[in-house]
Amino acid sequence: MEGAKILIVEDDPAILEGLADLLEAEGYRTVTATDGASCLEAYRSEHPHLVLLDIMMPKRSGYDVCREIRRADAATPILMLTAKGQEIDKVLGLELGADDYIVKPFGTRELLARIAAALRRALAGSDGGGRVGWDYGDGAADEGDTFEFGDVLVDPRTMSGRRGDESFPLSRREIRLLRFFGARPGAVCDRELLLSEIWGQYYDGTTRTLDQHIAKLRRKIEIDPSHPTRIVTVHGVGYRFTG
Repeated sequence: MEGAKILIVEDDPAILEGLADLLEAEGYRTVTATDGASCLEAYRSEHPHLVLLDIMMPKRSGYDVCREIRRADAATPILMLTAKGQEIDKVLGLELGADDYIVKPFGTRELLARIAAALRRALAGSDGGGRVGWDYGDGAADEGDTFEFGDVLVDPRTMSGRRGDESFPLSRREIRLLRFFGARPGAVCDRELLLSEIWGQYYDGTTRTLDQHIAKLRRKIEIDPSHPTRIVTVHGVGYRFTG
């Protein structure tokens, strides 16, 4: 992953400079921004491979920026960097499409490990869809071919699904969850495994985030979300996908 371009967004000049020095010493290329508006400008012009995004910024918050990026780009990893540590802040960031959430103060080894893991997942998920040698350009996100289970059809390219005549939007993480479940029909997937595989091995949040994502998925793919038959809870363990 050496040579990947990382957009660092931080309004504290000392932290911004330190992060840029750290990442460049590891072989990454860096682009910097100090507020939400300049971040979006840099994102559109530089096409970074990963965005390291502070939340509390002038002009537009990290939440606003994350939401704006995800409207057009489901693939570029976004790691939120903030002094906030409450669970509700983590849940909100992840719900908006962030891939990871790093709370200040943090260790440099932890930060580098999370960045490397996010880039590996992004590269592995590209399946050669034009993202070769980290020259990603500005093409649309390609999360793979369509797949289906029962009467549900999922199209990762449009980030949408269809059940019968009803269509619904899907987030990148929801598509990952459905792919993961679909590869293990009938198997019990424990919560820690799901968090590790879908959110990353360094995710330090609670299983409540997973449960909220499952609840949202059920409202989209279940005939009766209050009595699910496709994503079934295995109490005390996790979930079983019946397809």
